[in-house]
Amino acid sequence: MSDIDRAADAIRDGELVVYPTETVYGLGADALDSDAVDRVFDAKGRDRSKPISLAAPSVPAALQYVRATERERRFMATFLPGPVTVLCRAREPVPEVLTAGRDRVGIRVPDHPTALALCERAETPITATSANVSGRGSVRRLDELDPELREATAATLDGGETPGTESSVVDPSSETIHRRGALADDIETWFETH
Repeated sequence: MSDIDRAADAIRDGELVVYPTETVYGLGADALDSDAVDRVFDAKGRDRSKPISLAAPSVPAALQYVRATERERRFMATFLPGPVTVLCRAREPVPEVLTAGRDRVGIRVPDHPTALALCERAETPITATSANVSGRGSVRRLDELDPELREATAATLDGGETPGTESSVVDPSSETIHRRGALADDIETWFETH
């Protein structure tokens, strides 16, 4: 059994995994399982009022979990897969704990073969949040992983060193960039021209 298959099994069992992306290492769990999402918050020591995004293996897969407008769909078609988190209205199976009670959820389609394979094999969207204790720096290499997180995870997938620039968090409906990260200038240009 491959490392990715083992990690996918862990996610299906409600456990946490660390995986590489085209930005930083992510902490993954079944994004539709409230208990698993709770474990992500606990492991990170993350404030429950801060939502967590979900990652899917493709835009069509992500669209099953959101009610995306035509503009949001065009934006996704342009920037995903890629280092961009797109905020859309959440559909029914997305748990409130993930969205911190808000009506929108962040969608990620990582542009990284390991992350995409994990999303595919887990057969569920997975949490897309950085693999670090809240308030500490993001992790670009597995040897930087906080000991508390290493202890809390059932599997780690080594993708070498990641680029390190966090994703831009964008709400296309209001043309708002909530967090400037990768591709922020390109996103602003897109808003001006679409």
